[in-house]
Amino acid sequence: MKAAVLHQYNETLTGDSFVNYEDVPDPKIENPTDVIVRIGGAGVCRTDLHVVEGIWRSKVDIKLPYIMGHENAGWVEAIGSAVTGVKVGDAVICHPLVTSGHCLACRRGADMQAEESSFPGINANGGYAEYLRTGQRSLIKLPKTLAPKDVAPYTDAGLTAYRAAKKASRHLLPGEYAVVIGAGGLGHIGIQVLAALCAAEIIVVDRGDMALQLAKECGAHHLVKADGTEVDQVLALTGGKGAQAVIDFVGEGDAIAKGLAMTSTAGSYYIVGYGGKIDIPALDLITTEKNIVGCLVGTYPELVELMALADRGLVHLATREYKLKDANQALLDLHHGKVKGRAVLIP
Repeated sequence: MKAAVLHQYNETLTGDSFVNYEDVPDPKIENPTDVIVRIGGAGVCRTDLHVVEGIWRSKVDIKLPYIMGHENAGWVEAIGSAVTGVKVGDAVICHPLVTSGHCLACRRGADMQAEESSFPGINANGGYAEYLRTGQRSLIKLPKTLAPKDVAPYTDAGLTAYRAAKKASRHLLPGEYAVVIGAGGLGHIGIQVLAALCAAEIIVVDRGDMALQLAKECGAHHLVKADGTEVDQVLALTGGKGAQAVIDFVGEGDAIAKGLAMTSTAGSYYIVGYGGKIDIPALDLITTEKNIVGCLVGTYPELVELMALADRGLVHLATREYKLKDANQALLDLHHGKVKGRAVLIP
């Protein structure tokens, strides 16, 4: 099969080629619960750029050459002998984690804390290819309203944004405020989820005009340009109190400090983006009773919930399609901020 393969790290993300488009062996059924999926769409994520940079080397055991791509959807091509939940030809979306289902975390539905797992595109070969090996427990059959190429990025970007927005929506009340920092690939989904799940007023902060326009299209009530005065602008919109929930999809540079400054007393700051460092005096945290909440990729049931919202038209993905052979261009466009929403590779 054809695949876009990472052969070496590029810590500075310089040059115009990160992966090689080449022939590699087809994945094979290795376990009775394995499923081979013919890729219909593979999302291109900022995490992929971090993989290229080598940031993930300290977290997972990646050996090059290696195929990225952890946001995948397509059609069932082959199934193992014990697979009963799907059949060949079914359109499916893949939860990003492949687990056995036997450990206590799995049985509690905490997929990301599973004792034994693989994460295609992170610590195993992923979906920048024509075919992907995954597991039966990871698959959700798609309704006829949703095509694989249109929903693939929901498996990470969408699911992560959904989990964070769902956490926030549980305590947000009418008349309160939610701030979304970053209206890119994750943020534009988070805005829609907030709008679908709660009645808070949504303030979106971004430095790019394209992103702010996308935020407006997704249901943001207030747009704030990140020009150095964004904290003052948010405080003015919230009567000087700050927002009861701030969801930070950037998580680097000065976004964290500013996000915490935008968070009201007894409010919650949800950190999704990474690369930065949280530094707050203990006394400040105690006296304001602010909550700092980390948000990882969501669970299988949460991906089912997100697909239900998508099926009803309550959330949609802004996508830009690229051929698999043009993976380098997709990565470059993402790196340089030229993608509105999410980039998707199509074999």
